[in-house]
Amino acid sequence: MNNFPRGNAPQPARRAPPRMTLSQMTGGAPVPKPETPFSNFSRFVDPSGKLNFNGKAILHSDGVDFSNGNSFKINMEELKLLEELGKGQYGTVQKVYHKPTNVIMAMKETRLELDQSKLNSILMELDVLHKSQSPYIVDFYGAFFIETCVYYCMEYMDAGSLDKLYQIGVPEDILSNITLSMVRGLKFLKDELSIIHRDVKPTNVLVNSQGQVKLCDFGVSGQLVQSMAKTHIGCQSYMAPERISQGQTYTVQSDVWSLGLSILETAEGSYPYPPEKYNSVFAQLSAIVGNPPPALPDSYSEDARSFVALCLLKDAKERPTYAALLEHPFLTKYLDTEVDMKGWAVKAMEARFAREEEEKKKGGVPPSS
Repeated sequence: MNNFPRGNAPQPARRAPPRMTLSQMTGGAPVPKPETPFSNFSRFVDPSGKLNFNGKAILHSDGVDFSNGNSFKINMEELKLLEELGKGQYGTVQKVYHKPTNVIMAMKETRLELDQSKLNSILMELDVLHKSQSPYIVDFYGAFFIETCVYYCMEYMDAGSLDKLYQIGVPEDILSNITLSMVRGLKFLKDELSIIHRDVKPTNVLVNSQGQVKLCDFGVSGQLVQSMAKTHIGCQSYMAPERISQGQTYTVQSDVWSLGLSILETAEGSYPYPPEKYNSVFAQLSAIVGNPPPALPDSYSEDARSFVALCLLKDAKERPTYAALLEHPFLTKYLDTEVDMKGWAVKAMEARFAREEEEKKKGGVPPSS
């Protein structure tokens, strides 16, 4: 028997009316699940571990197959890791030995991130490398995919990137030959592949001990449509003024600006807009847009200074084409001259290694290659 007075007994709680389900709220349509970077993993990586770029290229643990029928078979078992060459924003580069062919290679490791821009970058680099049959573009030996990383195997340029070599000074005939290789490489990309590099700078120009000069790093390159591109991508410090200030559609003439800035840096031994003078990226970019362009010092000939000045014209429409640059006296005057590129490259490489050894002794970490 309960002890509550009559009329005061607790009443059963009323059941709240049923709430609407998400399906009812959306009119019966299925509710999409929240999308995460890895929720679409199966769209790109099948159960067998192959990475599929919409049929354009398929990467697997034993190599890469392209839609045009080209296949490059190479895998980790065939490679012996020798040493780390450098680290960058997009991954690590290792020096490796390919046992079946006795060839030393550079292997770039890029961690797979399943966002569209990263996948586009991987596909673009693969596409440019495997199509580029040019003495001015690094050779491509193959690529493969293991779990979460894409590996590219490329020609090993033993002297390293141009920014590690110009400290010993660059005589004009050497500078002319370096420039000639860069222009021919950029012209090949435009004429043969309809590609704009978009990241021309000394770190993306490689040299070997034979004195050969080749372009690399095509992850941010872009396909030209009617000779124009528009994506705001690449290293800001080497961007042409029109790319910084307007963000508008641009042409390969923006790479001509980056070429001129790179040649100027190589000649002077330092970047033309140094951080000690411009204490922020904003100040640096403002100077590129608003100040008169930098120029080669008087120690170089009028031909050399004229070449760089033409590349660094503020109005992109006034900059010369690659074909016109190849006819410039700065590039033609040494064509019939024996230029000791090999001798310069060996000296620059030895000086580079000596600097890096000194850094190690001081306990510092040398900059990446």
